[in-house]
Amino acid sequence: MSATPFDLTTTRLAAESTYAGVVRLVEAAQRSRAPMSRLADRYAIVFLAATVLLAAAAWLLTGDPVRAVAVLVVATPCPLILTVPVAIVAGLSRAAKLGILIKGGKAIETLAQVRALVIDKTGTLTHGEAKIVAIRVSEGRTSDELLRIAASLDQASKHIIAQTIVAEARNKGLALAIPTDVVETPGESIAGRVDGRPVLVGGLHYIAGIIGDAAASMLPRERAPGALAAAVAVDGRLAGVLILPDRLRAGTEQLLHDLRALGIERIVLATGDRHEVAQAVATGLPIDLVRSELAPDQKILMVLSERKNGPVMMIGDGINDAPALAAADVGLAMGAKGAAASAEAADLVPLVDQLDRVLLAIRIARHSRFIALQSVIAGMGLSFLAMIAAALGFLPPVEGALLQEAIDVAVIFNALRALRG
Repeated sequence: MSATPFDLTTTRLAAESTYAGVVRLVEAAQRSRAPMSRLADRYAIVFLAATVLLAAAAWLLTGDPVRAVAVLVVATPCPLILTVPVAIVAGLSRAAKLGILIKGGKAIETLAQVRALVIDKTGTLTHGEAKIVAIRVSEGRTSDELLRIAASLDQASKHIIAQTIVAEARNKGLALAIPTDVVETPGESIAGRVDGRPVLVGGLHYIAGIIGDAAASMLPRERAPGALAAAVAVDGRLAGVLILPDRLRAGTEQLLHDLRALGIERIVLATGDRHEVAQAVATGLPIDLVRSELAPDQKILMVLSERKNGPVMMIGDGINDAPALAAADVGLAMGAKGAAASAEAADLVPLVDQLDRVLLAIRIARHSRFIALQSVIAGMGLSFLAMIAAALGFLPPVEGALLQEAIDVAVIFNALRALRG
């Protein structure tokens, strides 16, 4: 295929682009994210205070500094310093084996405490892969002609629907023209010239609102619930409509019920699609609230508003989801087919295009946190018993040091259990 030269004229700075705006939203969301205290941090202060008080009391009450030394020697911080990271890293390793990338210990600790879920629709609840099942054309046009015009313009777009239209036209062997004067409104439409004629492709109601045509009559009555409709306008008049259903992922209803059983108290569908499309997809699913036609900054507000119900997890896949993923306590980006910006902003990235990985991730996180807590409580409990024995004079410093090492080894081995299911 030969290269075709073209002239590129820039009228705005890169900092004024939509993508740059999304990046700024992501950075602002990350800065405003509520800090979560780490598991070890919460216990360290209590342990330190108890150790100092017990050692001082043993010295002051008995007048024997050796007892204070014995208390300090046997006071092992390893259940905090080592066992929590060991359990967390073991959980990260287990998640990676199952195709889930979790970015750090803080993410897995927070994931274990999630109580609210905000989830995107296209590419998340649904496959994000559409196929043209019907073409409605205005009088005097053929379906292949309409498809060729729409696909020619959509070559300039990276939107999943645009790529589907282009792929369908190429599969039919249609000769596509090179579009000119292309202007894309993210999530709404793409405009330009095909064969010298002005063409507009986008959402049905958006296009109808611009050109003033009553386009609903072109929709087939048997259209699947939630199916997408891409309208094509040529010379300022509606030329036709392409019907593309986006199928719900298999097992989605059961997955959401399983998340409820794990303690997710509230599930919200947040999408940029029209309300009737979002409502059709949500029908029959255990979803508490459906919010539609949301811009990226509005998705951030949705995440922040759900914090009243506990730590919030956001699941999405597109560039428009990146700010909300960054604002959530835990963000999960569908990494196999999602946008690079969303994967960068998220804390979790499933490496396979399967939504059920969120269930596995939460189970692994909770199991790892349970093992970490178990190791901390057991280790600190044994340490406190040993410290009391040392304060009472039953445990000299040398024997205390040996016992301290035995406690450390025992709780570290226990923390390694997080490697298993």
